[in-house]
Amino acid sequence: MQGQSNLFDFCSGIIRMVKKMEEKVSINISARHVHLTRDAHAKLFDHDLTVRNPLNQVGQFAANETVTVKTAKGVFENVRIIGPLRSYNQVEISMTDARKLGVRPPVRKSGHLDDAETVTICTEKGEVTGAFCIIADRHVHMNPAKAQELGVVDDEVLKLSIPGDKSGVIDVHAKVSDDGYYEVHLDTDDANAFLINPGDMGILSK
Repeated sequence: MQGQSNLFDFCSGIIRMVKKMEEKVSINISARHVHLTRDAHAKLFDHDLTVRNPLNQVGQFAANETVTVKTAKGVFENVRIIGPLRSYNQVEISMTDARKLGVRPPVRKSGHLDDAETVTICTEKGEVTGAFCIIADRHVHMNPAKAQELGVVDDEVLKLSIPGDKSGVIDVHAKVSDDGYYEVHLDTDDANAFLINPGDMGILSK
């Protein structure tokens, strides 16, 4: 009987651990956008970025200002800038976008631009060209308190279960930062594949 009791307690503990690692999370869709350095911004604009609307991620905003992103094979106009200014230039697009531009950007964590594709960012004032273009990896933002609550660390690979008519399970990387607002970011290709609308809920687990 004692052995059965210990086994029951052990199994109950495992079940509690599994349940603890499951958490609802909202899903947001990240369309193509650009991040700029201070130097690049100065070449492209004569004024500071202005806020169109704040984003859920604390301190970040969609700017009123837009740019054109182009290559020798394609162009996208009116690409939104996400502020504030950063320490790196970055163009985040989907694979569908990449085909129109004729490039094959790598999937990367934001700010990791090794092997990024070369594109030109331009306005009426000027342009900057460089290895800026990536496809952002699927990720879930959270602050350190939330990460501790879930028992995860930065860049850990988690599972996201997506319900609905085209349900599925995909990997997402934990992105832990002091200003992280708890939500998943998927690009437009992923969102369309799973018929996701902004604010839809998924289940995050290990």
